[in-house]
Amino acid sequence: MKICIACGMPMKAKEDFAMGDESKDYCKYCARPDGTMQNYAEKLEGMTEFIVKTQGLDQEAARNAARGMMEKLPAWQN
Repeated sequence: MKICIACGMPMKAKEDFAMGDESKDYCKYCARPDGTMQNYAEKLEGMTEFIVKTQGLDQEAARNAARGMMEKLPAWQN
């Protein structure tokens, strides 16, 4: 089982991978419609909105939480 390098989601099934391509290191939620991986700003925005919806945090707290999670993921090192 692979872990998405951009969001940390476990990718167990083919459908979890970007474009269903198991050679990709990122998931369907981190892919743009053309199959390329979202950039940092796009992913930060998406993760922030996900945290607001699922955890009920306000926008600023959710953005800080998203930054904290993302800084530990391989895609966002450097």
